[in-house]
Parts: sequence; structure tokens; C-alpha cells
Amino acid sequence: MNSSLRRNVCARRARPNAPSTKYIVAIATIYFVEGALGLARLAQTFLLKDEFKLGPAELSATLGLLSLPWTIKPLYGFLSDGFPILGYRRRSYLVLAGIVGFLSYMVLAVGLDVISADGVDTSMSLTITIISLLLSSASIALSDVVADGIVVQKTRDASEQGDDAIAGGLQSLCWGSAAIGALISAYFSGSLLEHMSPRDVFGIASVLPLAVSGISFMIQEEPVEKQKINGEVNDEEIEQAAAPVSEQMSSLWSALRQPNIFKPVLFLFLWKATPTSDGAMLYFMTNDIGFGPEFLGRVRLVTAASSLLGVFLYNQYLRRVPIKDVLLWTSIVSVPLGLTQLLLISHYNRELGIPDGAFVFGDDVVLSILGEIAFLPTLVLAARLCPPGIEAVLFATLMSIYNGASTVGTEVGAFLTSLLSVTESDFSNLALLTIICNVSSLLPLFFIGWLDGVGDESQEEMEAKQ
Repeated sequence: MNSSLRRNVCARRARPNAPSTKYIVAIATIYFVEGALGLARLAQTFLLKDEFKLGPAELSATLGLLSLPWTIKPLYGFLSDGFPILGYRRRSYLVLAGIVGFLSYMVLAVGLDVISADGVDTSMSLTITIISLLLSSASIALSDVVADGIVVQKTRDASEQGDDAIAGGLQSLCWGSAAIGALISAYFSGSLLEHMSPRDVFGIASVLPLAVSGISFMIQEEPVEKQKINGEVNDEEIEQAAAPVSEQMSSLWSALRQPNIFKPVLFLFLWKATPTSDGAMLYFMTNDIGFGPEFLGRVRLVTAASSLLGVFLYNQYLRRVPIKDVLLWTSIVSVPLGLTQLLLISHYNRELGIPDGAFVFGDDVVLSILGEIAFLPTLVLAARLCPPGIEAVLFATLMSIYNGASTVGTEVGAFLTSLLSVTESDFSNLALLTIICNVSSLLPLFFIGWLDGVGDESQEEMEAKQ
């Protein structure tokens, strides 16, 4: 789950006492690790690109596949709420997530060498690599869901007792920790690859999930049975948590069938599912222009910082603008901005006296700011769609649908890349691919009327009604 999302999710039940220092350190560490695991992002890209020789279309399709664990986040919530391990609903799943993440990265770090030494062919090694990357992605998603559940419970208690300072502080804590982790890892994800192999980077990254397992013991949690004896949870709450997944899915389906919910959800899906040419552009920047991992790491650092600027600009100037208008105009403005990549692809930027590196930095900064400004209203809209009683589960479901739409967009982009025969050495159709991907982002606007009613208000107006 993105860090911006957490500000809207983290809010709501808790003991009279303020969170202890151990609790605060534990929560901050979990979210920091989630952001810092971006350290392995470029490593997985260069591993697939350089070691397994995947082309642009194959790489895009594979990276889209690796985001699938984020499309089933409600399932993790159902499991941790309804099926405690050794009596614990939170701590045990954090330990499990940390161990799975550690083992997955260690397979990538040293296991592949052992497998190759045993004479396993490249296709089998690639399969094992993809499975390991999927498991590492699932471990991050699981720890994210469990940590969100812990914070939601603590902030809910604080809010009910009128202590909004604690609630707001925890919201800032989880968002800020993840943001700091992401910023720190952004640059080093590239600079490390200049001096070591992707497998070495995976070895370093493997330590981070273990930190989640270790720090989870600092979170105060009593076994479910003891909570029941102490009266901290009642039979109804336990019964609800243990309700079969089929019953919870039935409640979700009943909500999603309502036109005032499924129409906006469908619009958001279409809006996010438009194709992207990111995979092909990566090959163009590395194979044609000659950018190395360290430069790409610097780009990631600048775009991460730019996203924070986008958050500031939205909160400062656009919270009072109707959500539908924000989505409409950011979609329209993003097209000409996205098409500026044609200057880089044609190398015309050089004739204008703009170096390739400066052009990429400037282009990515603007697009990152715009992307964050466009993303934040979708979170507000998703929260607005959730009816009382199933807010948490439905919100997680909506975010999973949103993540699934992003996967669809990546896969469609991979298909177009293959269809237009854009390869690691032939970029003759990259300009056409860029045009198609950018112009197609306007197509969902034909259905923006599906936001009528829920999207006609601004975030500020929605909050005033709460």
C-alpha cells in the first residue's frame, strides 16, 4: 500500500494509556522497512534485464505479475483477523511475513548460485526467481496489512476517547516512517548496483524483513483467549473476526452491487488500467542513452521527493476543489506532459540544448508531482464510498482493485510493446508506443459521469460532514 494511503486509513479504538515508546518504535520500524525495501526494486529489474535477458515486453509483463500480491490484500486481513497463529492475530503474522521475506531474498542472493551449480537450466532458474520475488512482494503486503490493522485499532481507541492528538500522531508516524525509508533507499538502490551485483543487493535487503520479525515482539498483544477473559474483546467481536471468508465476501458483494459504489469503482479501475510504456522507456534510457543504475537511483530519489511536494500542493491548494474536477484536469494535463518524452526519444532535446539527464530529471519531477496530486483524490473517493460497518474491509478491497488495475495497465503496455516490436535494441516504434499510452489515458474520461454525486464534493467538504 502506498504511503499516502495510510494517512486516510489510519484513524479509529485503544486503551486509555498513550502508546508506549516500544510500541512507537515498533510501528515506525515496520513502516520504515516497508519503504526501505525499495532498495531491491532496481536490483530485481536489472536481474531480470541483464542476467535473464528479458526484453522490454517480457520485463513489463513480469513486473506486472509481481504486483499481484497487492491485489489480494483483503485476504491477508481475513486471515489475520479470523485465524490467529498460536493465539496471536498480529504479532504472529508479522513474524511470518518477516521470515518469508528474508528467505525469499536469500534465495535470490545465494540460492540461485547453488541452483545454477547443480546444472539447472535458465528457464527453471527464472521460474524460481519469479516465485521468490512474488513471495517477497507478498511478505511486504502482508506486513503492511497487519501493521495497518494495529494502527487502525490504536487510533480508533484514541479517537473514541477524544484524544485526537494521539490519533493524528500515529497517522503521521506511519506515513512519515515509510516516506523516510523510501527516500533513503531510492538513491542507494542505484548506487549499490554500480559496485555490486543485484544478488548482493538482495543479500543486504534480506536483513530488513528480519527486522520486522524481531521488532514485532515489542508490540503489546495478548492472546485472543486472554483478551476474552479480561473483557478486552467480546464474543461478538471474536465471532465477527472468525466469520467465514464466504460471509465477509457476501457482505462486500452486497456493497459493491450498489450503483453508487460500483460505478465510481469501475471508473477508477478504467482510469488506472490504461497502458504504460515504462518498461520500454527503461531499456531506451539504459541501452540507447546509456544511463546507469546510479543515475536511475538518483532519478528515483528526486521523484520520491517530488511526490512529497505533490502531497503538499494538493493539501495546500486542491483540498477545496471537487474531486471529479481534480481527476479530470490532471488526466488532461498529463497527456501533453507525458508526450514530452518524444523529445527525448527523438533526441530533439539535444538540439534544444537540454542534456538528456537534465531533461529526464525535469520531466520526472513534473510527472511525479502531477501523479501524486491525481492519486490523493482517489484515496479520498475510496474512503467516501465505504458504508458504515464494513469500512476497513471495503477500503482494502477498493485499494486492491486499484492495484489490480495498475497491473492490468502494465500488462496491456507489455502487450503493446510486443505488438509494436519494441525490443532492447530497436526503438523505432517507441514514439508510437508512447503516443498510444498517453492518449489512451483520456479514454476513461468518457465515463467520468459515473462519479456524479460522490465526486462532486471536495475533500474539505467531505471532512466537514463527518
